[in-house]
Amino acid sequence: MDRGPEAAWRGLARRQEGLLSRRQLHALGVDRWGVRAQVRAERWVARTPMVVSTTTGPLDRAQTRWMGVLHAGPAAVLGDLSAAEVHGLERWHRDDVTVVVPQALELDEDVEGVVFRRTRRALEPMTAPTALPTMRLEPAVLHFAAYQPSRRTAQGVLAAVVQQQLTTPDRLRDWVRRMRPLRWAGLFRTALDEIDGGARSVSELDVARLCRDHRLVPPHRQVRRRGSDGRLRYTDCEWDLADGGVLVLEIDGAFHMHAEHWEDDIARERSLVASDRVVVRCTARELREEPRSLLADLLRLGVPGTATGSCP
Repeated sequence: MDRGPEAAWRGLARRQEGLLSRRQLHALGVDRWGVRAQVRAERWVARTPMVVSTTTGPLDRAQTRWMGVLHAGPAAVLGDLSAAEVHGLERWHRDDVTVVVPQALELDEDVEGVVFRRTRRALEPMTAPTALPTMRLEPAVLHFAAYQPSRRTAQGVLAAVVQQQLTTPDRLRDWVRRMRPLRWAGLFRTALDEIDGGARSVSELDVARLCRDHRLVPPHRQVRRRGSDGRLRYTDCEWDLADGGVLVLEIDGAFHMHAEHWEDDIARERSLVASDRVVVRCTARELREEPRSLLADLLRLGVPGTATGSCP
């Protein structure tokens, strides 16, 4: 192989995690016979009809991203949660890599480990200036959220990117506007208002909705409290009661069920209890599936209605 094309493809391969498209190779002067020779010599591997790798082992996550985008061509971008993962989103992993492509693009072949999503939207304005064509964080999570069957999942990912300090409610609101028409745009705007008010999880959004629907004063969220052990902690929800006391509601997700978290939560709750402060707990499942039971207990414990109190 001529040294000129070889130096060019080697440099490009280094920038693309060892993945190259046949289109790129042709532009660099490597014809199909040259590609075939490399594959037959087992120096390269044909990963898809459109993409080869200059490494022969299993592909890692970064390589799979490149494979999906290169297979679909120059108009494709890494999208949805796969893009959000690149931007730093944690605990929302999906095994398959998502690549967003124009609606009119013809893709006949399936690619293992890659899901292709079609859109009529212009992708260029939503693409970040990165080596791997990748959606910007805000349109990526909104595009993912808008097509979820579950509203909780859709709102949860918005809360997650703000809670993890990857973006702000204002930036997400701007992209809701820029992506019009967007499914569930009204729901997103309401959720972002609540997130802006302090909600940092889908369960806290559920509490906000419960209070709004039943005319209870909304809680203070993520209140800084120093426990009796001297450690600074953040409570999920708090209400100021008419008798001068404070009701604290802690919401337990699935991870709280593990023994090490369970013991930590017991110690945490004990350290936050005071003569004027009552701490109660509920599970995220109970809040989601049996909200009326929680509502009855909140009323019994003195949470005021909006007619008798003011919103914090």
